[in-house]
Amino acid sequence: MDTDLYSTPKKMESDINTGPMRVLVTGGSGLVGKAIEHVVLQEGGKLEGEEWIFLSTKDADLLDVGQTRAVFEKYRPTHVIHLAAKVGGLFLHMKENMHFLRDNLRINDNVLQTAHEMGVTKVLSCLSSCIFPDKTTYPIDETMIHNGQPHDSNFGYSYAKRMIDVQNRAYFQQFGRRYTAIIPTNVFGPYDNFNIENGHVLSALMNKTYKAKTEGTPVTVCGTGAPRRQFIYSLDLGRLIVWVLREYEEIAPIILSVNEEDEVSIKEAVEMIADALDFKGKIQFDTTLPDGQMKKTASNAKLRRYLPNFTFTPLQEAIKKTCDWFVANYDTART
Repeated sequence: MDTDLYSTPKKMESDINTGPMRVLVTGGSGLVGKAIEHVVLQEGGKLEGEEWIFLSTKDADLLDVGQTRAVFEKYRPTHVIHLAAKVGGLFLHMKENMHFLRDNLRINDNVLQTAHEMGVTKVLSCLSSCIFPDKTTYPIDETMIHNGQPHDSNFGYSYAKRMIDVQNRAYFQQFGRRYTAIIPTNVFGPYDNFNIENGHVLSALMNKTYKAKTEGTPVTVCGTGAPRRQFIYSLDLGRLIVWVLREYEEIAPIILSVNEEDEVSIKEAVEMIADALDFKGKIQFDTTLPDGQMKKTASNAKLRRYLPNFTFTPLQEAIKKTCDWFVANYDTART
């Protein structure tokens, strides 16, 4: 990657906000939005005079540029955390790559261009570890995003997310905009989508295991259980995002991930879920179904240079907390 494109802009904007932040969070009712809300409102993450607005799809359809503009006009944010996206599980991505590509390109362009036009000081967008090339060396790091094609299973979503990085570089080079992005690894936690078909892997497995326990049936896991992932607890991610918004000055993205040695197999994760839910039944693997990418090991060396002492919630503890939340909120959780 040409790192020069992240440096000296041709023209600097003068409308930098110096008062208290007014932060607009798109996708604010989802997994990561709820985690940020908890950090800001429950853990003292909000500073005096700040305003934090958490948007949901009820507030605006970000596929529509008029509605996007209207919500920006209403709240006049100085900062934006852009989490909103069309998302789904592995099998939905495999079926609808075109929908994922077009919808996410439109959402991202509407948010970034509206932010630019309205003089937003900083936009922090959320990418995904699936944007990295399928054929690559490990661990992957921030310089490798554009070095090859993403995995076939979700290439539409992946390319749309990659374009945020391209747009951030262009807004900085041409207009001096300080728009940047984070790349979390696999996120899970309270308020996730626990749908068995379309949810992310851990949350779908929590729902599956809970159902199997109540029905006295085995848990069937799609694939071999061999793929390995770095899972990050949503509240840890929320704390890191608030830090990035306040302190991180680079335009180039930053990977937010647990350490490489904390990567676990799906089989190990399922066993932790079974333990957390006190499931004593049989766990079986349907090897006729695809595994997806076998590994996506990411380096958090850049994050560690900035925050060498940040402590992540241990995976077993985070899984237990999420399972407890899911059981306690089963009637209202997204299933």
